[in-house]
Amino acid sequence: MHIAVTGAAGFLGQRLIRQLLDQGELRGQAITRLTLLDQVEAEVPGGSRVEVVSQARDITAAGAFDDMLDARPDVIYHLAAVVSSAAEADLDLGLAVNLDATRALLEGCRQRDLGNTRLIMASSVAAYGGELPETLDDMTALHPQNSYGTQKAMCELLINDYSRRGLVDGLVLRLPTIVIRPGRPNAAASSFASSIMREPLNGEEAICPVPTDLELFVMSPGKVVEALVHGAEVDGEAVGPFRAFMLPGITVSVAEMIDALREVAGSQAVERIRHEPDTKIQAIVGSWPTRFHTRRADVLGFERDRDFRDILQAFQEERH
Repeated sequence: MHIAVTGAAGFLGQRLIRQLLDQGELRGQAITRLTLLDQVEAEVPGGSRVEVVSQARDITAAGAFDDMLDARPDVIYHLAAVVSSAAEADLDLGLAVNLDATRALLEGCRQRDLGNTRLIMASSVAAYGGELPETLDDMTALHPQNSYGTQKAMCELLINDYSRRGLVDGLVLRLPTIVIRPGRPNAAASSFASSIMREPLNGEEAICPVPTDLELFVMSPGKVVEALVHGAEVDGEAVGPFRAFMLPGITVSVAEMIDALREVAGSQAVERIRHEPDTKIQAIVGSWPTRFHTRRADVLGFERDRDFRDILQAFQEERH
């Protein structure tokens, strides 16, 4: 089985690659090749017998996907994206990476008759927005309030249409806010949600730019990677004609996150959080919904975290 990953050098891409290499198979077939694309060459764990082709590519360039698609992958994970705050700051860049490159990828599949290739795109809770019911479901109308969410929503519709036509076997997983990410803060508006946990645990200060009563719909990195792998396994007919749905996260307030940090690491860790309001971040994150019925994901076998304390403890275990 040949699996391709865009955004392979990123946080999720790297975790997904390790998971695929560890399990060695997908859909009951041995993984024989991984093709990895990103702006920089993706790192690959040593010791695997899988053929790995890692390429540094600008996915907005003409023909960027040609080599990958000519090798006819069975599964494509499309994770490459310009994240929320960056897409808001630079409309042209966000459109080029998030929308135009996705359309080019779909067209490449169409031109090569890759109708049986499972294309899994990571979308976002940011695709929702505006006046919303208290609890949403997968068919709640999309009315994003930022450019990133708008770009993701447009891609969702394209993947639905290409799948309806049998040009690709698409699946769109709307990701909750992923916490706790390792590394350093990035340009995502939600980056603070990891930072206010990660930095205090590392003995460093962190800035919380939002009110503590703000709620988030979150999912751990481990559960997100499990969902990506499971997304290649689920039957397209079971998914149905509408190929996009929300993954099962949990709703938690910033205050509850900080309380969990206090329980796990003590008051000293909490004292490292500085509260400095940022209206731009508040406007973006505050437009995202926080409560969902995720019946489709539940029926299809996708799993959620039990609670935020579990997410925090899993991060602690990984650190050690």
